[in-house]
Amino acid sequence: MRIAVLGCGAVGGVIAARLTRAGYDITPIVKNPNIETALQREGFRLAELDGPAETISPCQAPIATPQQATAPFDLVISATPAIALETSLRDVLPTLAPDGIVVTCQNGLAEERAIAIAGERVIGCVVGWGAAMDQPGRYRRTSKGRLQIGGTSASCPSPERIAEVLRAVSEVEVVDDLRGVRWSKLAINCVTSPFGAIGGEALGRLLRYASVRRLALEVFAEVAQIARLEGIEMQPVAGTLAIDKVAMKPRERSARFALSLLLKHAALLAVGFKFRRMRSSMLYAIERGRPIEIDYLNGEIVRRGIQRGCSTPINEGIVEAVRQIEQKGRPSSPHTLRTLSAQLQSRLRIPPSGEEHRPPPSRDSGTRKSV
Repeated sequence: MRIAVLGCGAVGGVIAARLTRAGYDITPIVKNPNIETALQREGFRLAELDGPAETISPCQAPIATPQQATAPFDLVISATPAIALETSLRDVLPTLAPDGIVVTCQNGLAEERAIAIAGERVIGCVVGWGAAMDQPGRYRRTSKGRLQIGGTSASCPSPERIAEVLRAVSEVEVVDDLRGVRWSKLAINCVTSPFGAIGGEALGRLLRYASVRRLALEVFAEVAQIARLEGIEMQPVAGTLAIDKVAMKPRERSARFALSLLLKHAALLAVGFKFRRMRSSMLYAIERGRPIEIDYLNGEIVRRGIQRGCSTPINEGIVEAVRQIEQKGRPSSPHTLRTLSAQLQSRLRIPPSGEEHRPPPSRDSGTRKSV
């Protein structure tokens, strides 16, 4: 099986490195010249969580465009930023074998967009672990987790064959309801990516603040509402939060004390600890002046809310704040995020959350990038 990996940023780099280590015929397709040069000179450098890095030489030299490939690909693993999905798939389609398969690993609702380009041979993949690219060609896993894959239609190829390949990367679960899992991952990304961009710190540090956790619960509530209108039954992502259950409920907004709300805050604290090293890929992009994915995350919820006649003021406000930060009109800081939380809660006419129950700072100061 000849495999192309589109994009070797954090997630794509870990996938390509592990498949190469397992002996698969891997061709990295990389448009970033710094990553391409690093892979040509040294191969992949991969570290597992806090373990030492090992060098994994690529089976094939990285190429900048699919047209440089010498033979058709049997499998294309798409791990580019969401904003580059359509362009990269159109470029690679002429080099895909007639029975070749496309696997989408992007954030957002990637499968719907990929099917519009590649047809019914798309298999979706939801990545449940974190990764970082500390330097071009140097990759690190930042959290544990598994891949969840599933078919996108009754006529698409069986995901079982692809699951066997991807087990060289991490634990794999084949799911029946990929859309339900994908929408839950979208809800999580609607918190982790923009919160990191606005707050300017690792997720674990930001979730120490009660107002930030409150804002996350409101984001989940809006995403869950749009999912219901879309006919989606949200499914847990790789054993993490059940979004529809942890989302803010109307009766909890005005309650002075609610045990259910306390439990939800506790669940978010646990998530913050698990992903305490997660550094937003959106923040990483803003710092380097690169396009960001906000339109495919919170912006997707806003658009679908408009289509369904459903107000989404929380996600609208988050999109506005991220755009301000992107345009240097607002600084990235925990204070900015906490202030935004109070402002957006006022849109809902909710008393802002206090900070009096904030737990002590974490001793872990890592701030590695993740998607």
